Amino acid sequence: MGPDPATWINANPGDLSDQLPEIHATPAEPVLAATHAAAAGWAGIPIGERIEILRSAQKVLHAHQEELARGICREIGKPITEARGESGALVAKVDFAVGDAERFLAEEIPNDTPQPSRIRRRPRGPALIVGPFNFPLHLSHGPATAHLLAGNPVVLKPSPLAANVCARYAELVAPLFPPGVFQVAQGGAQLARTLAMDPRIRSVVFTGSVPAGRSLLSELASIDPSKDVALELGGKNAALILRDADLARSAAAVAEAACLTAGQRCNATARVLVDASVLPAFLQNLAPAFRPYQPGWPADETTKLGPLTTSASVERYQTAMQETKGMTFFLAGKVHPKIGDRRGHYVDPCVRQWKDAASYLDHPSSRQEFFAPVVEIVPVDGPETMIATHNAVPFGLSASVFTTSRKTFDHLANHLRASNIYANLPTTFSPSALPFGGWGESGNHHPGGRGFIRFAADEQVIQEARDTLN
Repeated sequence: MGPDPATWINANPGDLSDQLPEIHATPAEPVLAATHAAAAGWAGIPIGERIEILRSAQKVLHAHQEELARGICREIGKPITEARGESGALVAKVDFAVGDAERFLAEEIPNDTPQPSRIRRRPRGPALIVGPFNFPLHLSHGPATAHLLAGNPVVLKPSPLAANVCARYAELVAPLFPPGVFQVAQGGAQLARTLAMDPRIRSVVFTGSVPAGRSLLSELASIDPSKDVALELGGKNAALILRDADLARSAAAVAEAACLTAGQRCNATARVLVDASVLPAFLQNLAPAFRPYQPGWPADETTKLGPLTTSASVERYQTAMQETKGMTFFLAGKVHPKIGDRRGHYVDPCVRQWKDAASYLDHPSSRQEFFAPVVEIVPVDGPETMIATHNAVPFGLSASVFTTSRKTFDHLANHLRASNIYANLPTTFSPSALPFGGWGESGNHHPGGRGFIRFAADEQVIQEARDTLN
């Protein structure tokens, strides 16, 4: 791991000539000292007052929704309609988080203990949020809100690829809190590691790659097993098309979940396991389902497929296009150096069709996350082969089952190793009203959505000898 750059400049992925303001890296020690100094004071503020401050932040975010959406669109290339969905989710998330705080942080009084007892949740101390580039605000704001309500100061270390929009988010909300309670620290992997390993940080929420997450968890466990670590990692999410599926609906869901955010979602559809008996009919529906997803300028209201965010993503995409062993191309894919007169990271959807499940599972790509609009079609013979093929891949985030039979759906849901199972919905369907997390190489079970606040506080048990306290 090399040193982080002292400064860097991001470019709009849809127009590389459009450069954003220069970002300066943040020194770690002043941030750590400030969050440590703020911890006791923030923990001592009553939960009702913390809620009021978060409500004030909610109002500010609501007033700046469009500005933040345009910042997301410009810096990472997310289509503006999607970006508006993300900035709007920031506002809604506060409502869910406050409801969770009132439910999960409330003191419990057991009535079946030998002595008077209480179970309460205490603030743990400063939390580090290491955010991703694909949902730079939403996937940082959710855990940050939970930790702040639980009484923990927060340090947000954004992805360097989304540094500007995260800085603006922090400018809007940080002044509403006491000094040191909410800070943004700009930098790369080295800064994230320095902050995470410091004993003053008591919780780490990391969204990123499997190797980075595994390394972080292993190292933290060896030096400080009391530190809570929540990991949201990758996915190789599957749509499972049963022989009785609505093929038009399933094809539309596959295309949508493969192309939202240009496939740069941890829950994007990356593989489609299709009952071989309906494969030809499914493919007839799939081609027209992909037609609306033509690469375009992300600020255009009609664009459904924006650019990839980085040149490295384009290189991974090109790798998928160049591999031919054991597969044919249903949609060949293409790199577009320009769309109109704008030079950017534009690509077409790429759909690869495998001969059978055995050849697919024998290939390394079955375990590789392309993080681009690349989909692999795998014919299978019946539900049991479908389950075995799905579970042979170590990721376990989202799976969508397309069938009209509740019995079939329940059977698959009971045997698929994935934490989010959908019936006749895209794999990207993950509302904030529900928990969200991954199994296997997709994470360590911590929900990233509803209920996350359970992991933001420490449980403390109080017992009193009867009739000894006035």
